[in-house]
Amino acid sequence: MSSSSNLIAMKKVVQQLRFEASIHRVKVSQAAADLQQFCIQNALHDPLLTGVSSSTNPFRPQKVCSFL
Repeated sequence: MSSSSNLIAMKKVVQQLRFEASIHRVKVSQAAADLQQFCIQNALHDPLLTGVSSSTNPFRPQKVCSFL
């Protein structure tokens, strides 16, 4: 029984390898260029680069209300 389970396991491995070989891959240089272009295009909308206005910032310190 060991040989039949070994054969089934090897068939699964071959099937997985065939699946992985059929996946379309992008070169790292192309992916890096695409990522850089995306970052440049969206830099104006990035709050980490442009900052957040105090009126729309949900984490701004709350004003202290004092009664006289």
